[in-house]
Amino acid sequence: MSEDPQHVDQHVDPDAAAAAFEGIAAGVAVASTRWRGLDHAITVTSYTWVSREPPMLLVCVHEDARFLDAVEGAGTWGLSLLPAGARATAGWLATPGRPAVGQLDRVPHRTGAVTGAPLLDGALESFECRTTAVHPAGDHAVVVGLVVGIGRSTASTGSAGAEEPLVRFRRSYHALA
Repeated sequence: MSEDPQHVDQHVDPDAAAAAFEGIAAGVAVASTRWRGLDHAITVTSYTWVSREPPMLLVCVHEDARFLDAVEGAGTWGLSLLPAGARATAGWLATPGRPAVGQLDRVPHRTGAVTGAPLLDGALESFECRTTAVHPAGDHAVVVGLVVGIGRSTASTGSAGAEEPLVRFRRSYHALA
């Protein structure tokens, strides 16, 4: 019989947990939306596909991130999977306190045909999603979306496997190779 997690004493120090979590290698993506006339984007490593039928994705966003307000307000969002060569973009969109206005000015992108969300040029894959649920989860929110569009930018449509994904491990970005 398993214990109720709400009635188990907390034995793990949050700082120790965060340090251990850094040992989980994760793909790097950019979540994006357009709300109130502004593009909003954030680098994420906590995302995954949820369902094949219907196709669904989720992304985890810190509860204090202004991106969370924007994605809840817009109701739609994009997810662009970054190639290994996009370290500078990942770093920029992970920078706390960057300006809210013009944050994608230095990042080549296009407008998603279905949702209008910005999608990064050169992404390995890009997805357009319509939000179906937002669940509080500790100091984050889990944003679940129905995939309503899938694409690749023309910059990444070369031979299959030609571009490696960007991965985050131990607080820095790496290529798989």
